[in-house]
Amino acid sequence: MSLSVIRRLWMVVGLALWLPAAIAASLPDFTALVERQGAAVVNISTTQERSERAQLPFPNLDESDPMFDFFRKFIPKHPEFPGSDPDNQSLGSGFIISDDGYILTNAHVVEEAEEILVRLADKREFSARVIGADVRSDVALIKIEATGLPRVTQGDPERLKVGEWVVAIGSPFGFDQSVTAGIVSAKGRSLPDENFVPFIQTDVAINPGNSGGPLFNLRGEVVGINSQIYSRTGGFMGLSFAIPIDVAMDVQRQLRTKGRVQRGRIGVAIQEVTRDLADGFGLPRASGALVSSVEPDSPAAQGGIQQGDVIVRFAGREVGASNDLPRIVAAVQPGTSVPVDVYRAGTLQNLKLTVGEWQDPKQPAVSANGSRSAVAPNRLGLVLAPPTAAQRRDQGLSEGLVVQRSQGAAARAEVRQGDVVLAAVVSGRQVRLNSVADFDRFVGGLEAGQQVTLLVRRGEATSYVSLRAGK
Repeated sequence: MSLSVIRRLWMVVGLALWLPAAIAASLPDFTALVERQGAAVVNISTTQERSERAQLPFPNLDESDPMFDFFRKFIPKHPEFPGSDPDNQSLGSGFIISDDGYILTNAHVVEEAEEILVRLADKREFSARVIGADVRSDVALIKIEATGLPRVTQGDPERLKVGEWVVAIGSPFGFDQSVTAGIVSAKGRSLPDENFVPFIQTDVAINPGNSGGPLFNLRGEVVGINSQIYSRTGGFMGLSFAIPIDVAMDVQRQLRTKGRVQRGRIGVAIQEVTRDLADGFGLPRASGALVSSVEPDSPAAQGGIQQGDVIVRFAGREVGASNDLPRIVAAVQPGTSVPVDVYRAGTLQNLKLTVGEWQDPKQPAVSANGSRSAVAPNRLGLVLAPPTAAQRRDQGLSEGLVVQRSQGAAARAEVRQGDVVLAAVVSGRQVRLNSVADFDRFVGGLEAGQQVTLLVRRGEATSYVSLRAGK
C-alpha cells in the first residue's frame, strides 16, 4: 500500500472521528439550565366534581364549532394519564414566581378545581388556593403556604428571535421534571378566540400535562407559559404555543391586586388590509387595521375615528397587522388617553382618544333575504334591491341595498345573498349607496377591470371587500 493511500485512509478516519464531536459541540448543552431552574417547576394535580362538560377535551369551544378539532388545548382531564381517574382528576404543571409561594399556571389546569395539590421538585407537597384566573389569557395565579422557595427568573419575550433555542420543563402525562427542547418557530401568533395573546410558536415537544409549565431561553429565563398545541391526533405534532411571560405577569399582577383583569376597548370592528384594499384606499403599503365600523358613542367615535380609517399606530405602538390592534388596545388600562395615527383618504392624521373597558362582545346574528330576482347581475356580479319594511324593522336597516344574487366577481369576493351593501370606495373616495339607481350609476361609470371596494354588512358585522369590475 502506497504512502498516499495510507494518508488518505488516516484522513477519512480522522474526519469520521471529528465530525460527530464537532456536531455535538455546535449543539447547546441544557444541563446547567435544568439544574438551576428545574427546582422552581412544580407538578399540579387537581380534583373536581364530575361534570359532563369537564370531560370534553375542548372546554372553550362548542362541539358544533368548526374549530373544535383544530386546536387542542392539552387539558389534563384526559383518560390517558397513568393512574388517574378521568372523572375527577387532572394533572398539569406550573412554576414558582416568588419565594413565598406564588405559582403561575394555566387557567384551564385549575378550572373548577375542588382541591389543588402542588408537588415540588424535592417531592414536598402542598395544598394550593386559587388567587385568580383569567380565561381569556388562560393564566392562573395560585398560592401555597411556604417560604424560602426557589423561583424562576423572568426574561424578555421581545428579545426572543425566531430560530432561537428554547427549553420546556413540565409533567407530560404525569412524568415530573421532563425536559424537552426546540426552537422558536414564530412570534405574535393569533389563535381562534385568543385575540389578546401574541403566542410564541415553537416546535418544542409538548404533551398533556405540560400545560402551565415554563418555556425558558438559553439564559435560563422564563419567556413563556406552555399553553396550547395544534394536533389532529391529540399528541404532539411539532406545533406548540406559549403565552409570553410579560403578558402572564401583567395578568397575575392584576389578579393579585384587583381580583380581575381589566382590558381596554375602543369600540371598532376591524379587518386586515390586503394589497387590493391598500390600493383602493390609497395607502403606501398593506399594513394597519382597517376600521369597518365604529360603535356609536364609543371611545373611538368620541375620539374622531371613522369608518374607513386605517389605524397604523396606537398608544405609541405600531399596528403592523389587524390582529395586532386588539392586543395593543387590551394592554392599555381603561381611562387612559392615548394617541392614535390613522390614514384617512390617503392622508395620515393624528388623533387622541380615551380608552374604555372591554366586555364580552355579543355574537352577531346573520340573516338573509330568501327572495330571488330575475334581473341580470351587473358588472360586479350583483343584483341588489332596497330593503323591505320587514328587513328595515327586523335588521335595523336605515340605509344600504340588499343582495338578491351574487355571482362572478362578487361571489369570488364572498359577497352573499342577504348581505347589505352600504357604500363603495374608488380611489380613496367613499360613496354611500341608498338606491338601486345610485348603484347603477356608480357601476356604469366603472372601467373594465377597475378595482372597487364595497362596504358590506352581514348581520351585525360590517367589513370591506375588494373586487374588480367586469366588462
